[in-house]
Amino acid sequence: MKALMFGWEFPPHILGGLGTASYGLTKGMHENGDMDITFVIPKPMGDEEKGFAQIIGANSTPVAWRDVNYDYVKSRIGNVMEPELYYRLREHIYADFNYMRTNDLGCIEFSGKYPENLLEEINNYSIVAGVIARTVPCDIIHSHDWLTYPAGIHAKQVTGKPLVIHVHATDFDRSRGHVNPTVYGIEKDGMTQADHIITVSNLTRRTVIEKYGISPDKVTTVHNAVEPLSPEIRNISVAPKKDKVVTFLGRITMQKGPEYFVEAAVRVLQKVKNVRFVMAGSGDMMEKMIDLVARRDIADHFHFTGFLKGKQVYEMLKASDVYIMPSVSEPFGISPLEAMQMGTPSIISKQSGCAEILDNVIKTDYWDIDAMADAIYSIIKYPAMYNQLREYGLAEVDQIQWKKAGAKVIGIYKRLLGME
Repeated sequence: MKALMFGWEFPPHILGGLGTASYGLTKGMHENGDMDITFVIPKPMGDEEKGFAQIIGANSTPVAWRDVNYDYVKSRIGNVMEPELYYRLREHIYADFNYMRTNDLGCIEFSGKYPENLLEEINNYSIVAGVIARTVPCDIIHSHDWLTYPAGIHAKQVTGKPLVIHVHATDFDRSRGHVNPTVYGIEKDGMTQADHIITVSNLTRRTVIEKYGISPDKVTTVHNAVEPLSPEIRNISVAPKKDKVVTFLGRITMQKGPEYFVEAAVRVLQKVKNVRFVMAGSGDMMEKMIDLVARRDIADHFHFTGFLKGKQVYEMLKASDVYIMPSVSEPFGISPLEAMQMGTPSIISKQSGCAEILDNVIKTDYWDIDAMADAIYSIIKYPAMYNQLREYGLAEVDQIQWKKAGAKVIGIYKRLLGME
């Protein structure tokens, strides 16, 4: 079965959980066998893992004809794409896009991030999708998150193939209810045009049904999972420390509830002093959190690391005695599972999708900073509680595998294609 997937991030170059989930699911589907996956992203860097999906860069896909020789094409994009594919794609330019800003290969440039002109990039991505859909054979189209819904819709119109959209989050999650009408419109259009919708949790499924008016029959939950850790990562060594370490790791935005982490820290430090709190990540609320920490007079026990990636994430988790995710609205939340893999006890909000499948964690309401503080205190104070959460958590998370999630997605494909 051939799947044409549209995404926005792919490891090792990620800015959040979307890239991690896209990678894990794609690899898990491949492990089930009989899957040929083409994964499109705006701007690959050339060091993406190969072998389970063919990666196509929107920024290497021509939308305007350029008379360029093979060696020049190879020198320009050979590290990210075979020149032969460039020429095959060039055969399927379907309109005159010379009025657009294109480079010497007739390609549209993409940032590969979330720039200020994001809506323009989303539209350009959907234009490129038309060339790719005309070139790459597929049985089904799969779009990850709202940024790629227009591309998926265009590909469906070109090919007539079924469209699956994967809702990793909605704007209700990202905005705490202050929904951007433009983003909502793109999400709603994607959900309406899709033949089936996959959500990462039942929490998100309810949002799709209730807030976007979608029939329940059209929406299926497939919970996220984690990649098994390599021995190198699992056995990472960290420097010995005198104090206990409690860590928040994620985007410092209102969706993630960073202020509740700070307020819980204040209460813990009223009881015990040999503990340090780490806020790892970046985001639009970072300055506010630095100010809040100063106003609460806990700066000497608080650290801001900035954005961490790759091995740095696991080093931070391994060095932590407690991981906490106090999200206000979290469609899933992979980071607690990653913490559990490193043997770090986790506290998560009841308002997170992963709370639906995790038993060996402590769950509190995001706003209940007293309960959160009590949970932190108990884990760092009582070794029996720490060890139980550590050992049972490790055993539990080892069973949450992307291959199982991939099998569920393949089952959805087969039902749409009348193969079951």
